[in-house]
Amino acid sequence: MWPKPVSISGTRRRVGIELGKLGRGRLEPYLDQSPLWAALRPWCGHAYLDELAGRAQSALPAIWQEFEGMAEGLRMAPTDLLLWQCRGDLLHPAADGCTSIAWRGRDGVRWIGHNEDGDAYLHGKCAMVDVRPGDAPGYVAFAYPGSLPGHAFGANHAGLVQAIDSVRMRSRRPGVPRLFLARAVLDCETLDDAVQMLQTHPRAGGLHHLLGAANDPRLLGVESAPGLCSVASIERGAAHTNHLVHSGAATMRQAVTDSSRARQRRVENLMDQWDADSGAQQILAALQDTEGDAPVLRHSANDPDGENTLATALFEMRDGGLSLHLYDRGKEVASLPIV
Repeated sequence: MWPKPVSISGTRRRVGIELGKLGRGRLEPYLDQSPLWAALRPWCGHAYLDELAGRAQSALPAIWQEFEGMAEGLRMAPTDLLLWQCRGDLLHPAADGCTSIAWRGRDGVRWIGHNEDGDAYLHGKCAMVDVRPGDAPGYVAFAYPGSLPGHAFGANHAGLVQAIDSVRMRSRRPGVPRLFLARAVLDCETLDDAVQMLQTHPRAGGLHHLLGAANDPRLLGVESAPGLCSVASIERGAAHTNHLVHSGAATMRQAVTDSSRARQRRVENLMDQWDADSGAQQILAALQDTEGDAPVLRHSANDPDGENTLATALFEMRDGGLSLHLYDRGKEVASLPIV
């Protein structure tokens, strides 16, 4: 169902309710078979979870209204839904893998490409949404059932692009849950606004935010984790998988899987061969690469992280315009103008 965006508009709570309804009937059977959900259950009612809730509500009240609406739309207890939103803040082996590529071509064109990797059970069970909350630019994003949009890939109608790579941290620190922060980025008008928001709020979990904008020539990689917010300017191109790679992250305690190492190395090796004439075709070829035991494009039932590629996105920023091309395991399924 995911290639054609589902249009949602209204107040923050109404947006949340509609997002919840979209996931109703999909989230419960998924959680019933999910080892991750079973591992999360002991955290239910824990004081630390209450602290994360307080941080989210205080820092991002509008996003919290969406969250409460989502719980209503799902007919799910808010405490249970919060537990699911905080999965990556509580458990370092939490799913949601991904590979992202940023590349700058001739004449100012920029691309952000992304493989969204997650539980194979969810292939074909996610959605694209076009959300217009009324008090923010609104956005188009890939949405998991029962999760705030933003932590996969998306772009808003102010022209801001975000692709997320999960980072598995081994330390916990009270802060705003990472899914709330990723969602909040899509409310930002500019790159500077997004970076300031990420730097301002303490972070409970780890993510890499690959950021671009239709009307800004910069491409930025932001490694956001407890005690760290590292911002790197991308001059030509960069790849990122599921572990921190910035120089300032050397002392951070993180879980690095063999797949994440292999995908990072493979894409960097491919990009070493690119030149100024490289662009969309090369990015897509890299994201659809199947070499090795831990390939970039993941569709094996025996994937070492238990994940598969659920969708591939390619954002193009050219002459102030922004478009999104969507692929399902190599086949283009949608082309969407954003700005």
